[in-house]
Amino acid sequence: MHSGISAHRKGLLLTAIGGLALSMDIPLVRLAHGDMWSILGIRNITTVAVTLLVVLAIRCIKGGWPVLVPGRHGIACGILYGCSTLTFLLAVFHTATANVVFIVAFNPMFGALLSWVFLKERPTRSTLLTMVVMLFGVSLIVYQGMSGGHFFGDAMALLSAFILASAITVGRASGRDMGFVPLLAAAFPAALGLANALPAGLGIEHPAWIVFNGAVLMPIAFWCLATGPKYLSAPEVGMFYLLETILAPIWIWLIFSETPPTMTLVGGAILVCAIMGHSLWMARRQPVQQALA
Repeated sequence: MHSGISAHRKGLLLTAIGGLALSMDIPLVRLAHGDMWSILGIRNITTVAVTLLVVLAIRCIKGGWPVLVPGRHGIACGILYGCSTLTFLLAVFHTATANVVFIVAFNPMFGALLSWVFLKERPTRSTLLTMVVMLFGVSLIVYQGMSGGHFFGDAMALLSAFILASAITVGRASGRDMGFVPLLAAAFPAALGLANALPAGLGIEHPAWIVFNGAVLMPIAFWCLATGPKYLSAPEVGMFYLLETILAPIWIWLIFSETPPTMTLVGGAILVCAIMGHSLWMARRQPVQQALA
């Protein structure tokens, strides 16, 4: 029993660290003060470089190469993760930070719908109810974005959530370990960003911020959040993804004094409450279901 408690605490620590690291992504992108293509290229090429160094270290320590891209499902996931990075940064550069993180929080609900359609995993009534509530919250944010001229950015955030959910669904369908896939998939947006930025020259006023983000925080975030499910239930892990939704607007407010519009705050509060309520409900149901089984 003691080892089980220890493993649970380890999972909580890992996912908390991952969520905190992820919450600093957008603030560091903003602090770098660069054009989108330069940011896209440098942020992701550093992530790929660090990942390759880690893979090489594993090879030296264990004497064998880890599985990096498991088959065609791994390739499909890699393409989806790479596309989601592009749409995410398009959203960051074309709408308010709060809009991005609140809309991208819709990812779990997209995942539930895709699993229902393609994996025949019918969502529970509580999940369907949560989807309806979240749709209402997202509609408030998108409406605010349309009136403020940010519709394109909001649409890119919504597309990013859908692509991420698609990648997770493909990974679940394969049943394979996709731990390195999102890290190596950063090669695609890195190449795209550098190809567009280098002819005119990299335009980043403070590159140290974006290098730190890509080389340290993103690998930590992706690795910790991908490892968390080994020790925690899926609803518990999902709650730590909300750290970005909750904390990123706060960091932006503290650093840049950027106050989100009222409708964005209202819609975001609805989203956060809906997801947290659903996660807590599912976390409570699992022990009951296991006891009945």
